[in-house]
Amino acid sequence: MAREKLSSAAVDEALTRLNGWTLGSDGGSIARTFEFRNFSEAFAFMTRVALAAEKMNHHPDWSNVYKTVHIRLNTHDAGGLTALDIELAGKIDRLAGGSTGR
Repeated sequence: MAREKLSSAAVDEALTRLNGWTLGSDGGSIARTFEFRNFSEAFAFMTRVALAAEKMNHHPDWSNVYKTVHIRLNTHDAGGLTALDIELAGKIDRLAGGSTGR
């Protein structure tokens, strides 16, 4: 099921509600980097995000190096950002708790 791509104005407005997410240079993705105290905390966070993403059937592009997790969201079949990306970003923010975002 294809999702409707958000307008630039809708993306800008959504970014004001999200904590630390930035628009990618391509204009079609958002990204945030999370830093935790150690690898175990980073991995636990990734597990929580994986479970939430699986329930939504919407999966992030991400990487992990030791205590740092970088996440990029977009909806591939829409060719950019959709409401699904914004919803998942909000859930990720809540799951991150007190992590240091950058």
